[in-house]
Amino acid sequence: MGKEPAAPAVVTSADVARLAGVSRATVSFVLNNTQAHRVSDTTRARVLAAAQQLGYVPHAAARSLRAGRSNLVLMPASVSAAGRLVAAWVDDLESELERHGYVLVLHAGRFPDPVSAARAWAELRPAAVVALDGDGLSGQAVDVLGRAGVRAVLAFASHEVAGAHTIDLDQGRIGAIAARHLIAQGRRTLGVVMPAERGLATFARPRLAGAEGVAARSTATVTAVELSFTRESAAEVAARCRETGLDGLFAYNDEYAALLLHALRDAGVCVPDEVAVVGCDDLVLSALQQPPLTSVRLDLPTPAQVADALHELVEHGTPPRVPGVDPVLVHRRTS
Repeated sequence: MGKEPAAPAVVTSADVARLAGVSRATVSFVLNNTQAHRVSDTTRARVLAAAQQLGYVPHAAARSLRAGRSNLVLMPASVSAAGRLVAAWVDDLESELERHGYVLVLHAGRFPDPVSAARAWAELRPAAVVALDGDGLSGQAVDVLGRAGVRAVLAFASHEVAGAHTIDLDQGRIGAIAARHLIAQGRRTLGVVMPAERGLATFARPRLAGAEGVAARSTATVTAVELSFTRESAAEVAARCRETGLDGLFAYNDEYAALLLHALRDAGVCVPDEVAVVGCDDLVLSALQQPPLTSVRLDLPTPAQVADALHELVEHGTPPRVPGVDPVLVHRRTS
């Protein structure tokens, strides 16, 4: 039998230093962009050229040990399924965090409780955690993160989370605004879409509860409507609208609403005469639907504001004020 091919030798900073003709300390100063130590432009260029030639990549864990903290910002990955608005916002946040030298990491674990989640996140020793589902955090979970050296926890939540910096985002208020509008338009049998896709129940359940709370103070009723993001599932919901007498739908977000608008039209259900539809996020596509879609606009704080606040928390423990999320109904022709 032939010999197994030898694993390629690991390139170290010592190799870079040898090729560049400098000390390992100088390599560290250059590659970590250490401002406290002056390195000439000529030497810097020589080190960078040597690192590129050898294919050297700095060791993040070792760099974290030297710096006393990592440069990772962890975000639970359920946000990746939350829709185009959140996905675009997170993409911009990644760029803004890079300004401060941080790397955004999405963590896609499933956990039975907040403390188990916090322990898994803490294993990566991030500098900070940003939880868009802050209502799923607990003070005990934040304490676990703090004991592991996590310097900042930003939580988008409807209530103060002990130990975290909380940014007001009440998912229940979103559902309440949608239901209040539908009832004001004369609708009495409301359906609230509960997406079947993984990770979205976290946001959908409190929206359903918000709608139910409004309906309980009126003569309207609310029914949870399960929906997968497929044409077949949307067609089934459209068919059930006539069978069950639903006359108003809060579709979770604009993407699910657009899917339902097409299914309702294919089923011969007239919007808004028979069924009024409200989406959420006020995406560009909402105004382009036929008829144009009523939506709940979410005025999120800018990614730059959040990145700056997080950096202040990590470095000094004193964040600037970050505005909360204020849902606003945008009335168009689907309701």
